[in-house]
Amino acid sequence: MGKRLADRERIFRWFLGPAQRGDPYAQFNLALLYKSGQGVECDLRQAFGWMRMAALQGLAFAQNQLGAMYYRGCGTACSDVEAVYWFRRAARQGDPAAQQNLGQMYRRGRGVPLDEELAVRWFSRAAEQGMPSAQALLGEAYLNGRGVPPDCERALAWLRKAAVRGEVHAQCLLGSMFAHGTGVARDTAQALVWYSLAAEGGSAQAQFSVGVLYAGGDGVARDLTRAVHWYRSAAEQGDAAAQNNLGVLYATGQGVPQDAAQALHWYRKAAAQGHVLARHNLEGLRGGVHEAALPDEQFHGGVDFNETLRLRPHHRAVRSSPR
Repeated sequence: MGKRLADRERIFRWFLGPAQRGDPYAQFNLALLYKSGQGVECDLRQAFGWMRMAALQGLAFAQNQLGAMYYRGCGTACSDVEAVYWFRRAARQGDPAAQQNLGQMYRRGRGVPLDEELAVRWFSRAAEQGMPSAQALLGEAYLNGRGVPPDCERALAWLRKAAVRGEVHAQCLLGSMFAHGTGVARDTAQALVWYSLAAEGGSAQAQFSVGVLYAGGDGVARDLTRAVHWYRSAAEQGDAAAQNNLGVLYATGQGVPQDAAQALHWYRKAAAQGHVLARHNLEGLRGGVHEAALPDEQFHGGVDFNETLRLRPHHRAVRSSPR
C-alpha cells in the first residue's frame, strides 16, 4: 500500500512541473489526478482550473471533460450553456464522446433549444466513429422515430453494432424488438439471448424481461428458479414490475416457498411506485386471496437513455513528461 501511494505521489510530481510550464497534456493529467484524488488530496476546484487551462489550449478530450464539469457543477457552478460551448468545441474537432454529449444536450433541450434532428446528426457522427453508446442512441432514434423517420432496418443494424460490443442499452432494445416482433419476426429465443446479455450487464429492464420469459416458458423452457433470480435482481434495483412479480411468486409459492410476509414486502414496494397490479395484489393478499395474484407479463420495451456523459479513456494524454 505504501509503495502504491508513493508511486501515485511520484506521478503527481511528474506532471506538476510541465503543467506549470504550460504543457496541455500535463495540465489535463494533473486535472484528472486532482479530480480523482490520486497522489494528491481531491480538489475539484484545482481539477477544474487545470482542465480549463488544457481546454483553452485546444485539447478536444479536455474540452469534453470541461463540458462535463460545467454540466455537473464539478469544481464550478452548473452551467448548461458553458457545457454546450465546450462540448461543441470538442465535437467540431471530431471527439466522438463530445459529439454524443452535444447530441444529448440537443435531445434534452439543455443549454440549447430542444432539437431531435440535430441530436441525431451528432449521434450519427459519433456512431460512425465506432462509439457503441452513440450507435445505441442512433439505433433507438431510428426505432422510435426521434429526429428521423422510423426505420426498423437501420435501427436493427445500429443496435447490433452496439450490442456486439457490449452496449447494454442496445442489447435491451434488441431483446425488445425480438420479444415484440418490432421490425423483425417475433423470436423469443433471440429475445432471451439479447435480454440475458443486458441482464448480466446490470439492466433492471432486461432482468425483468428475462424473468418474464422464464416464468412463462414463452419459447424457452419454463424455469421458475431462474425467474425468481432475475425478478429479484431487478426488484432490488427498484423495478416496480419485478417487485410485483416477485411478490406474486411468494404469494403463490412458485419457485420459492410460499411466504405471505415476503409477498407483502414486495407488493408494498411496487405499489408505492404506483404499480396498478401491485395495488390490486396487495388488496387481495390482505383479503386472504393469494391465488388471484396477477403478474405483470409485459416485456419492458423502450429504454429511457439517461443523461450520462461519456468520458472516453484518454491514453494519449499520458504522453507528457518533464522537458
